[in-house]
Amino acid sequence: MYNEVFFDVETKKLFGDIEGFDPGDLGVSIVSVYSRKLDENFNEVEGKMQSFWEKDFEHMWPIFQEADRIIGYNSIGFDVPALAPYVNFPFQKLPHLDIMYKVKDVFGRRIPMDAIAKETLDREKTDVGLNAVYYWQKGDKESLEKLKKYCEMDVLITRDIYDFVIKNKHVLFKDKWNTLRKVELDFSYPEETQEKQAGLF
Repeated sequence: MYNEVFFDVETKKLFGDIEGFDPGDLGVSIVSVYSRKLDENFNEVEGKMQSFWEKDFEHMWPIFQEADRIIGYNSIGFDVPALAPYVNFPFQKLPHLDIMYKVKDVFGRRIPMDAIAKETLDREKTDVGLNAVYYWQKGDKESLEKLKKYCEMDVLITRDIYDFVIKNKHVLFKDKWNTLRKVELDFSYPEETQEKQAGLF
């Protein structure tokens, strides 16, 4: 079986609140994680969404450490360094796949997740990252529930974009001239990983 983990991080501060541009200085409020098992035909046979507040992070790390692939959106540039102050192992060396980086490698520029979700999935993000910081700062039960829901929905959109690419080998989005663009992508596992997994069956 393959263990895949999709995740998203929300922070306590905005870049305007800190000096410099290190995501590690923003503080992490919550991490949402969708972990799943795939069979040898890459069909999902088990999946679970969990969200972790800062006090619960110690229970989160084993999920990442057991993953064959960790999938995020702008995760290498933002989420991974944002979590750096909290980890005591080389988190960045785990097998990460950053969808935004994969698109940028082919298309040449960064495309927001919402732009891809709209044209590829016919869906939109449920909220904006700015509000996620405000929800944390307000701190009441209703606001924290909105924060958790927003983070989890971003994880599900990331998962569904990834699954679309696995099946269709492309994403769609509109560029700044409102022209529909198609970017070919391949998220297949390397053959040596598949051979190693095949030996387990």
